[in-house]
Amino acid sequence: MTAVTDEDHTDNRGNDHTDNTGHRENKGNAESSDHAEDGLSVEGEAGSTHAEGRARNRGEAGREEPADEREPVDAREPADHARVPERTTPARVREPGGPADSRTDSAGAWDDGLIARRVNEGSAAEQAAVAAETRAGGVAPVPPPLAYDGPLRSRLDALRELVGLSRARLDNRTLAEAGRVLDEAAARRKLSGQHTVVAIAGATGSGKSQLFNTLAGVPISETGVRRPTTAAPIACSWSDGAGSLIDRLGIPGRLRRRPVQSAEAEAQLRGLVLIDLPDHDSAAVQHREQVDRILALVDAVIWVVDPEKYADAMLHERYLRPLSGHAEVMFVVLNQVDRLPGEAAELVLDDLRRLLDEDGLALGEYGEPGATVLALSALTGDGVGELRELLGQFVAERGAAARRVSADVSAAAAGLRPVYVTGQRTGLSEEARDEFAARLADAVGATAAGEAAERAWLRNANRACGTPWLRLWRWCQDRSDQVTGRTPVRTQADEEATARQRVEQAVRTVSERASAGLPAPWAQAVREAAVRGAQGLPEALDELAARTGLPPGRPPRPGWWPVAVLAQASMTLLQIVGGLWLVGQIAGVMAPNLGVPVLLMVAGIVGGPLVEWGCRMAARGPARRYGQDAERRLREAAAGCGRARVLDALAAELLRYREVREQYGRVVGAGVR
Repeated sequence: MTAVTDEDHTDNRGNDHTDNTGHRENKGNAESSDHAEDGLSVEGEAGSTHAEGRARNRGEAGREEPADEREPVDAREPADHARVPERTTPARVREPGGPADSRTDSAGAWDDGLIARRVNEGSAAEQAAVAAETRAGGVAPVPPPLAYDGPLRSRLDALRELVGLSRARLDNRTLAEAGRVLDEAAARRKLSGQHTVVAIAGATGSGKSQLFNTLAGVPISETGVRRPTTAAPIACSWSDGAGSLIDRLGIPGRLRRRPVQSAEAEAQLRGLVLIDLPDHDSAAVQHREQVDRILALVDAVIWVVDPEKYADAMLHERYLRPLSGHAEVMFVVLNQVDRLPGEAAELVLDDLRRLLDEDGLALGEYGEPGATVLALSALTGDGVGELRELLGQFVAERGAAARRVSADVSAAAAGLRPVYVTGQRTGLSEEARDEFAARLADAVGATAAGEAAERAWLRNANRACGTPWLRLWRWCQDRSDQVTGRTPVRTQADEEATARQRVEQAVRTVSERASAGLPAPWAQAVREAAVRGAQGLPEALDELAARTGLPPGRPPRPGWWPVAVLAQASMTLLQIVGGLWLVGQIAGVMAPNLGVPVLLMVAGIVGGPLVEWGCRMAARGPARRYGQDAERRLREAAAGCGRARVLDALAAELLRYREVREQYGRVVGAGVR
């Protein structure tokens, strides 16, 4: 098809009135192309009618184009795009004060010279039907958007929730792939669910462009011995409504094609959008970048390999092995089998299956889901019919896009597994909690406080129930200790430093216990939470110990203490009476009788210590209980302070981790331990 410039239109308008007649015949078709962008190919049967109208106009005008610019309508070879002039003038030209030139309108959509070439222009009846529909203002229905089933929607929602819960714990680079999968899944869902985008990928010389042309039935993609041949991706759509899908791939309109129009081909491959990619091993970096970009967006991939490069390390290590989870949306085609003699093709195909199995790529054999592997020759057409039939069945299922999204979710989940699952038991046990509380209790001196309370109770009991002479001696002893001013063994500063070290050790130990078995990011988050909670904990424990320690005043007295005090007073009174009796006898005031006063004095002297000893034995139980109560109160207070500041923070982090682990289990579709 010859490119027509605006100058040609001007010449044709001035040459013959017959041109205008030809324009009027195709006016309806020309008006239907008003919405097409300048330089973009027009999909559908209307494009064929435009091309026929232009050819008829050129014939009626009788204008002879130069031989090097003419091109027969049924040309089979690809056009040399370098010779096509770029369009610089507006797509539509109107005569001053007159109607739009229909031929110019038609040229506005077709004159870039890079449109698809069609071997068969279709019957006149079909063209007339298309023209009538266009004149009636018919608009092609918009294909319904893609719909995901319940399990896939649940996995996508879980992945979105997982990413949201992990933003504060994981860096953006770790979550980048999951975010990309969510974005692409949302974008693909808004587009046509009646089309399947399949990319043909391969190495240099593998014959992928030749296979692309064979499937399309027309030489669309350039082939040749020069490498690389394919410099930009080319799209070929078997039905209308795929423009938004191709826009998503970033393929310009000048690289969009339509295959040979035949009822059988359209019925078999309706809904297929085939993309011919540049060579994935091209020396041009931009070619490899385009391949990687589009492979992440298409619904399925046909990998074309040849007998020489089917075991290429780049293919297997860079593409097939990382994409092993996408086996259900992959075809692996061994091309150029016509070059292999005898049974060599089967041997190479078996070795290719072995390599794919080593890559972890499931093969769709014996009814099992997996990649389709077959051999063919794009040059001779051997096996192409089988591929066309398999592609037709694959596209007719309308499930490739959802399977691709599901495989992307699984791949993203597999990449995130090290940051969510370690296979070890996690959590903070009751034993670790009790050990932490015990360490805090030791730091605040709960045991020592209980012992001090017990001694204080005993001391009070001794003071109340002891002999007056012993109490007097102890009072003098206390006075002498205050006068000499003996220095304690450990200063208060030393005790505070030791207590702070114990608190820090307790926090460090419980954080290590809580983070054991967690993935590195979550273990770090647990340790940081423990450090934040430990700030100000020693001071809070000191204040707590001062407030919850020994109660002010003397310990409570039991009911038997007054009886003991009365008995001790009686013993003292006997000693005093006996002593005065003896003094009176010595002074001659009383009659001599040593037995009774001596007996009274001995009873008082012996009875006093006996009463004191009995009271001490009786006071041990209440004193011990008093000390234990004081120790328990301090332990509970210390444990409550540690729980509020440290354990609750650790529990919150562990709960957050359990939540993300549950979401991760929903993403992978199974429970995660």
